[in-house]
This record gives sequence, C-alpha cells and structure tokens, in this order.
Amino acid sequence: MTPMQEKKRGALAGRWSFWAWIGIGLALYAIIGLLIDNGIIDSYMALIVYQMCLNVVLAVSLNLINGFTGQFSIGHAGFAAVGAYVSAVLTAKMQLPFFPALIIAALAAAVAGLLIGIPTLRLKGDYLAITTLGFGQIIQVILINLQYVGGAAGMTVHKETNFTWLYFAALITVVVIANFVHSRHGRACIAVRENEVAAEMMGINVTYYKVLAFSMGALFAGVAGALSAHTFYFIKPTSYGFLQSFNILVIVVLGGLGSITGSILGAVVLTLITAFLQDYPQWQMVIYSLILVLIMIFRPQGLMGTKEFRLSAIGLGRRRDEHAAP
Repeated sequence: MTPMQEKKRGALAGRWSFWAWIGIGLALYAIIGLLIDNGIIDSYMALIVYQMCLNVVLAVSLNLINGFTGQFSIGHAGFAAVGAYVSAVLTAKMQLPFFPALIIAALAAAVAGLLIGIPTLRLKGDYLAITTLGFGQIIQVILINLQYVGGAAGMTVHKETNFTWLYFAALITVVVIANFVHSRHGRACIAVRENEVAAEMMGINVTYYKVLAFSMGALFAGVAGALSAHTFYFIKPTSYGFLQSFNILVIVVLGGLGSITGSILGAVVLTLITAFLQDYPQWQMVIYSLILVLIMIFRPQGLMGTKEFRLSAIGLGRRRDEHAAP
C-alpha cells in the first residue's frame, strides 16, 4: 500500500469514526429523552442526568486546559459563576431571551478567561494554580457583596432549559474540543504540555496557545454556568466556590488528564457518587479527597490515562477500516 493510499484509508476511517460517534450520541439522546418523557426516569433521576451533562461540559473544558495544554487551573468554577450570573441578570433583570443571554454569558466568561490568562499564564505550576484559585475566590466575594444580584442570599432565575438543551450542550462541547485537539492548534497545545522550551524552539507561540486554550475552556465553563442557572432556577455565590472547582478537578483527574472520553466517564461516575452522598454532605470532601489519593496511588494516569475509547475496541471501527481498504 502506497503512502497516499494509507493516508486516504486513515481519512476514511477517521470520518467513519466521527459520524459513528455522532450517531451513538444522537441515539443515546433519543433513548434517554424517551425514558424521561415516559416517566421511567423520574424527576429526581432526571436531575442527576442534567447534572451529568453539566459536569461533562465543565470537565471536558477543564481538561483542555489542564490535560491537553498542561496548565494547572483550579478556579474553573469562577468562569461558570460569570456565565451563570451574566445570563441570570440578562434574563431576569433585562428580560432578554435565553439563547442570546447564553451566548453573551459564554463570551463574558471567555473574556474573563482572556483577562486572567494574559497576565498569569506566564506563570507555571503552583503559581498558576494559586492565581486561578484566587480568581475564583475573588468572584465569589464580589457576588456575595453585590446586592443587585441578591448578595449571599442568591437570586431566583426563570427555568429556561430542559434535557435537550443540556445534552446538546454537552455533545457540542465534546465535538468542538475533540476537533480542536486534533487540529493544528490542538497539536500545538499538546506540544506546549510536553515541553514548553522545545515547543518554543519549534516556533510555537507558547503564550498564545496557553491563552487560547484557557479562554476556550472558560467559554464552555460559562455555557455550563448559564445552563445550570436556568436549569435549577436558583443561584448563589457559594455554589461556585472552591468546592465546585475541586469537584471538576477530581472528575478530570479521575477520568484521565488528556482524555475526553475519560472526562465523560469521570463525570458520570462522580455525579453518581455525589448523588449517593446527597444525605451525607459532611463526608463529601472526605470521599473526594480519598478518591484522589487512591487514584494517585493505584492509577495515577486516571481511568483512561491519555487514551480515548475507540470503536475498534468493540470491533466496529476495525470492520469499517477493512471495508475502506483498497
């Protein structure tokens, strides 16, 4: 087989895999939607499904920053707070329809990511972590003292979303970030993660790609925040504190830094654990910390490591690849 034929075969297999995953995603949407509509999944379980979708958006977007670009951000909930409160003000105070409010909220979170990213992403490791943590705490303090949005008591928001909104937000997030990771820009981000000095010597603008990944992750965190506000129709500053940022980080580490399917798996697993611990909130941080310790000891790379689940693992991709061969 010539190199050109090999390249063509790989492209065909890649397109098949992409559309197969889209088909699986749409089928899953139809099945879960049918179960919710017919009451087989009750209202409580439906809320758990909604939270899974939101956690997928948050985890996959944080994985772009921490896993694929190699930065260490622990203030992701701060960007979700920006999205939540901007959308809440636009819909509840200014009577703007939800969809444009969602877009503006996402852009506001991206701008916040840009403003934080430009001066701080020259820092590395612990310094960046402390800075992003500080950002999250500053946002929380501002919201607590801002009476226009209810202060510490929070504010009520109109319910504007349903399962369709949340599921397709998660699906679009996964598709966009997966395509970004496999693009030229994504490969540059991975090069930055592997070795910043070597990446810079190859002509990669390290700061640019750090800020790009950071802003993109913040944008999707803003989407999750806006959707969360209009799903649970009540927001308060403490919902976006350090605990929430820590929860998102645990999901990413549990699934595997640098694995999108790992983030999805981690979001499902940790959402179920959180639902189980609903009646024991005092144990939540203990359990999460224990999970992190056990992962670091027995599976430091997470459930998936940097690998992705492929259809060939269950034989689907392999058969299609064979059909694609000349």
